[in-house]
Amino acid sequence: MSAAPDHRTLHNRVLADVGPAIAAGEYEPGAVLTLDSLAQRYGVSRTVAREAVRVLESMHLVVSRPRTGVRVRPPAEWSVYDPQLIRWQLAGPRRIEQLRSLTELRAAVEPPAAAFAARRADADERAALVELNERMADTGRRGDLEAFLRLDIEFHRRILQMSGNGMFAGLTGVVAEVLTGRTEYDLMPNRPRPEALRLHSHVAEAVGGGLADVAQAAMRAIVDEVVAALDDEEGTGRRPGC
Repeated sequence: MSAAPDHRTLHNRVLADVGPAIAAGEYEPGAVLTLDSLAQRYGVSRTVAREAVRVLESMHLVVSRPRTGVRVRPPAEWSVYDPQLIRWQLAGPRRIEQLRSLTELRAAVEPPAAAFAARRADADERAALVELNERMADTGRRGDLEAFLRLDIEFHRRILQMSGNGMFAGLTGVVAEVLTGRTEYDLMPNRPRPEALRLHSHVAEAVGGGLADVAQAAMRAIVDEVVAALDDEEGTGRRPGC
């Protein structure tokens, strides 16, 4: 006889359906949900429904008030940097729009982060970044997208952390979700574009050599290439680069 699912499993099931629906705009701002309706719809207890609502509240997707139920909040009030919300939005119908918004955020943050990394990183950090880039380029040329994604996330995480700016470093989860989403939803070519690999190498070499202006320009070119690829995706159906 199989064991009954625990509360966490049940509340995750509710969350996995309601969260993406709100993120996709299936519920208008001001729409009212109730614990009773959620419990009935998903065949769970009010306690389980309440746990799911608390997670949605923590992301500012809903607000719960006594006697008025659970109301969906306007998108302007959502915790837009929450990695789970980003994941849900990238799974939704406005995926390209969300990718463009996130790429514009990257364009504002990652180029100066690369410049700061070139100025502030120590010798060990510089050497490790160059070595990481070499491994990333090798997996990219071999077409191993799973390994490439892991290394690409690590590359950008290190740049943000090496910047020495805690606010920049706090965006590592956001960038990771963007890179993951583009791979998972088949928005990457089968092999990373040679130009993208070359630009990542320029960033690593510039940071390694303490060349702040070069690092910033190369990182900006990486993000600009993604913007151009998104334009291609919208206009011609071609896949964005890396």
